[in-house]
Amino acid sequence: MTGTADAVVERLNGALVVSCQAYPGEPMRDPRTMSQVARAAVAGGAAGIRVQGIEDIRAVADLEVPVIGLWKVGTDGVFITPTLEHARAVAAAGADVVALDGTRRSRRDGLSLAETIRRLRAESDVVVMADCGSVEDALAAEDAGADILGTTLSGYTGERPVTQGPDLELIESMVAQCSRPVMAEGRVHTPDAAAAAMRAGAFAVCVGTAITHPTTITTWFARALREEH
Repeated sequence: MTGTADAVVERLNGALVVSCQAYPGEPMRDPRTMSQVARAAVAGGAAGIRVQGIEDIRAVADLEVPVIGLWKVGTDGVFITPTLEHARAVAAAGADVVALDGTRRSRRDGLSLAETIRRLRAESDVVVMADCGSVEDALAAEDAGADILGTTLSGYTGERPVTQGPDLELIESMVAQCSRPVMAEGRVHTPDAAAAAMRAGAFAVCVGTAITHPTTITTWFARALREEH
């Protein structure tokens, strides 16, 4: 999909975004498979797709919905699109939205989030999404120039507890204190939870595991049966 930054953000307003990711070593960890999952999600009503990895982004770049791209490197600290070079590669692969770590932690290349966004925008007409872990992250990311603020890292940076479902309190706080649109993401496991996130003020809701990760979904059912056996 192509379009101006404002148009991309508007297309996500009130929408369901589906995150199509598989972990390294899993059977579905293949760009063609993730592309098929993404297309199935769009057929079901997803108005946006979030994917990880350069090959996966390229595989879905022709979709007629906004593509949120990211590049995970490592597992600790800042690992979601951790440097300017990673952000450039995500944009070049065809992402309409580049998702960056939006926390206040130091980035691997020594650049601030504001400098990363400024230099990326100088080269690419992309929307920038900041994956945040707290309202303090969100305020700093907004000041840095992020277009969309996500609750993606709530519970994973030590500033907030891991909630059972989406962090509704964080969504409400970010909406109240920030002017940029807030995308709810993280532990949205049911339609009711997605609706609750929207009622909390989210402009869009991103759902991943509950739609696109059969391994985890299977464990939910298997555990429930074991507990009853």
